[in-house]
Amino acid sequence: MNKALEIGKSSATGSFHLMIGVVGATVIMAVGTIALGILLPAEGVGLYGMALIPSSIINFFRDWGINSALTKEIAHLKAQDRKAEIHDVIVSGIIFEVISGAVLALVCFAIASPLALMISPADATALSLYISIMSISVFAGALTSAASGIFVGFERMKLNSFTQVFSAIVKTALGPLLIVLGFGVLGAVTAAMVAIVAGAIISIAIVYHVLFRPLRKCKVGRCDVKATLRPMLRFGLPLTFSTVVIGVLPQVFALSMSVYAGQGDVAAGQPFGWTMGNYFTATNFAILLTFVSFPTATALFPVFSKLNPKTEPELVKTVFAASIKYTALLLVPATLMLITLANPLINTLFPKDGLCQSLFVANAEPKFPYAPMFLALSVVVNLFVLVGNVSLATFQSGIGQTKQIMKQSVLTLAFGLPLAYFSVAYFYTLGTGNPQLSASYAVVGGLIGALIASMPGMLWGIVWAWRNYKVKADFGVSSKIFAASLIASVIAFLLINFLVLPWWITLAAGFAVFVLVYLSAAPLLGAVNRVDIENFRAMFSGLGVVSKILNLPLMFMSKMCRHTERKAIHKQLKVSEESLHRAT
Repeated sequence: MNKALEIGKSSATGSFHLMIGVVGATVIMAVGTIALGILLPAEGVGLYGMALIPSSIINFFRDWGINSALTKEIAHLKAQDRKAEIHDVIVSGIIFEVISGAVLALVCFAIASPLALMISPADATALSLYISIMSISVFAGALTSAASGIFVGFERMKLNSFTQVFSAIVKTALGPLLIVLGFGVLGAVTAAMVAIVAGAIISIAIVYHVLFRPLRKCKVGRCDVKATLRPMLRFGLPLTFSTVVIGVLPQVFALSMSVYAGQGDVAAGQPFGWTMGNYFTATNFAILLTFVSFPTATALFPVFSKLNPKTEPELVKTVFAASIKYTALLLVPATLMLITLANPLINTLFPKDGLCQSLFVANAEPKFPYAPMFLALSVVVNLFVLVGNVSLATFQSGIGQTKQIMKQSVLTLAFGLPLAYFSVAYFYTLGTGNPQLSASYAVVGGLIGALIASMPGMLWGIVWAWRNYKVKADFGVSSKIFAASLIASVIAFLLINFLVLPWWITLAAGFAVFVLVYLSAAPLLGAVNRVDIENFRAMFSGLGVVSKILNLPLMFMSKMCRHTERKAIHKQLKVSEESLHRAT
């Protein structure tokens, strides 16, 4: 158990440093996203989002699992102090990423015009230009991806965080500036591309000067790129299927939604892209949940890589179950809070007639009326953390079972691709007779289809992990975490629907009530106990001032745990007294 706790502490520290990058970059970009949502009309937000879809899809076909292979190989070789081999791994990985990035950037540029015509013939010229600009980001993203894998492999999470924040600052500063100067959607797209290029340049510069140059002294002879890449591709190629499914399927659904929702917009007399503007606004807020899921999953990868399921089966079970529990304790309430507060959150930031209206007018008219519903549907998938979906893929990658990940991904893809068309088309037809309703239904169908598509592969993985390694979530604890979060959600929902106040006051009140109720309900229901709280304290003890901040809710929950334990002891004593009384 001590080893598990030390692993957890190491993971928490790494996760925190990654979280600094994710939170910092996301908060900075959130400011830029809010600015874009205010400065651009709803249809402009939709066109901007659609312009990013092709490059996003192509990016997922670029990596071939080399990013994860870099992390695994470097972490493994670093533990054995094999510096010369680390040198070859870095060189080979970057060469591969450069070549694949350049080729696929040209592919993205070549398909820009025909793809724009398919999405919207009337807006094809502008959309084609936007997609062509973003093709540059495919090459730049390859360099950033390689650098990220290297940073995590060396467990230099701070460097990864720095590059993320740097890129976010460039995007947030440049985007609104170009829009104000009159470039509109073109300015927003250009800023997104420039930010990725700037992040790539700074990432590779840091890799070379901080990590790679000291290794050159250890290298003797030539680097055999082919020989080095073979085992990396054997490890990484199966992961490509998983990456493609996780990343590409949502984009394929978004592409399908763009076509149908755009038709509904035009038929209803709305500008093309209006409904998708609501959708992209919602998904921008759904990214908030990566504050928890991404850093945790990434930091757990080196942890699981250090475990041996054959020689340490009990430790593997402990770490796996604990990773699910502690991730769920954060991610589940965050998800239900976002669902509950979606309406006041989006309407606070994007009232139809400007921010001043949301500050002083009760329930001001929203600019993106469908966005709260789209946001609620898009984040439901995060609740699968309760059965282990966040830890599962990381565990399988860490112990080298990438072929199983590939099989699960193929199953998900087999369900997802047909659903990307049929679910969107079916829901679109449900709104027949009301074009604008059809447009919003098309997005709802896509979100529901994406949720259904994620289930078969996940369920197979859970069963496989139990059959082969006897690892699983503690479903009793998971149900208690969900119950505590649901109670907080219901109470906060009732409150915000009772209030008739400006949106920001409703949002603040709902947030405060949710947090207070969850921190009380989790210990009372047994979702968290004093051992968990002490483990949290130990795991986060190396985080300086942040550990002191985190200690405040931990102290509150600890007091609630003591109260619950006293009640349990009192109840047990009462039962014992009654039994003794009956016996006498």
